[in-house]
Amino acid sequence: MAASISSSASHITIEPPKNAGVEVTTAPTPSPADKNENGSSTYRADFLSTFTPEEEKKIMRKVDYHILMLFGLIYMVKQIDVNNASAVKVMAVGKPTNILKQLHMTADQYNWVQSIYYISYIIFELPSNLLLKRMTPRVFQTRICFGWGAILACHAAVTNRQGLYAVRFFLGVAEAGLFPALMTHLCSWYRGDEMGKPIMWLFGIFNLAGVLGSLLVYGISYLDGKHGLSSWQWTFIIEGVLTMGFAGVVYCLYPDYPRSERTSKWLTPREQEFVELRLTENAPLTSDKAFSAKESIETLKDPRLWAFMFTQVCMNTGGFGLSWFLPTIITNLGFVGLPRNLLLIIPTAAGAIFAIIFAAYILKKAWIPRPLFTLSIIFLETGCFAIFLGTRARGGIYAACVLGTMFSAAEAIPFWAWRTSSLKGTTGTAFAFGLQSGIGQLGGVIGPQIFRQKYKADGYKVSYGICLAAIAAGFFGGCWCWYITRNLETDVRRVRKNRIRAAKEGELYVKDDVKAFEEREFYKRGVRGAEGRDADLVAEV
Repeated sequence: MAASISSSASHITIEPPKNAGVEVTTAPTPSPADKNENGSSTYRADFLSTFTPEEEKKIMRKVDYHILMLFGLIYMVKQIDVNNASAVKVMAVGKPTNILKQLHMTADQYNWVQSIYYISYIIFELPSNLLLKRMTPRVFQTRICFGWGAILACHAAVTNRQGLYAVRFFLGVAEAGLFPALMTHLCSWYRGDEMGKPIMWLFGIFNLAGVLGSLLVYGISYLDGKHGLSSWQWTFIIEGVLTMGFAGVVYCLYPDYPRSERTSKWLTPREQEFVELRLTENAPLTSDKAFSAKESIETLKDPRLWAFMFTQVCMNTGGFGLSWFLPTIITNLGFVGLPRNLLLIIPTAAGAIFAIIFAAYILKKAWIPRPLFTLSIIFLETGCFAIFLGTRARGGIYAACVLGTMFSAAEAIPFWAWRTSSLKGTTGTAFAFGLQSGIGQLGGVIGPQIFRQKYKADGYKVSYGICLAAIAAGFFGGCWCWYITRNLETDVRRVRKNRIRAAKEGELYVKDDVKAFEEREFYKRGVRGAEGRDADLVAEV
């Protein structure tokens, strides 16, 4: 039956939109009359029903192989560069080759290194992400990797703080769009209800930056003074050159879209069609045009954009504040001397990776709603900052550093998986991720400014208090997000549970999928409606 449907169904060749930069193969042409009440075509259901769960796993393993590791490595390399901007501050402390002494900067002035970097992110994140479709994902990410590597290497040439501020601004310009482009691209390959897995890989490998970055700067610290260069200069040169080389790997291996011509090298036409047809109705498609003003305007009018954006700003303010000042906090604890102080960052990163894997497992099973899971983690994160406020014991502060990093990392998994389900279309997804991630970087601007030297005398309690208030505000922002997505999230969880149940029975669930454009109403005025109860009964059958 599979062969007959694949070969006999009516197909037409679709010309790619002008300047879309994507080569499209073929697409099914169901008539409007074929649409069923759930918004999916009869052709889609019939075609997907020819696949078994084993075939789906085999195809998606191919997708995982070509996407997950590479996406994670790109994000990890970027984060190594970000983390080490704070790590070089504590390299060669007390020596003439320390970056603060060589550039004649105070600790408060150095905080602007990170804030300026995120200011350029805010400005250029959205316009950069809107170029993703036009440039094609492979060219887009190659451009970013090579550009940021070149600018990073230029950091070693600065001789004063003004020069450092300038290169940090242009570094943000070069990197703008990297994260939202990765997330937008994932939505073209994975369903919203299964997004926990790719996001786990993305953030899990990303958090290896804390381990590998610490080992890297630890080794580079022994180059201090070699060939007339300080250890911080060696750090920027080595990382910059390696990043430019990595751009070549990205160009060769980075995938485009499910039905792009390059994808046919590792997926058959039938598999390409399967990957795209299994997505929900709101997913970005290969054949979508490069830009839609209508989708952009609709995204701006969507209250979910602003709710998730507010929550992200709050969470980033507390999280970035801690991550930026983490090397300094650990160094000030005085457990070990230089340069072994840098190795104490490794347990925080290792704990974060463990927490990410655990969070993804919970999402995979669909045991609890994603909003509830997200809010539970945020609540625990506020407890970590309460520890910072309540003790000066070195062990307690270090434990809070480890736990705070763990919860901050784990929260990203359900939060971003939850966010993907409410995005619509190629431009709408790119616009929402670009704008939300861009404005969300306000946390990166504010966070480093929280830990100022005037708060050092009382153990930075004022700084920790501000972070705690920001995380608490993020909790209430999450409640707002849950309220306005309650119907959609119930629908997503319903379908996820049905897909799990069908897979156990050796079938592929292809029935009533998630409705994103005309949402089902499970709740009315905050009270569970009859339709919601009926849907739960169907899910249990």
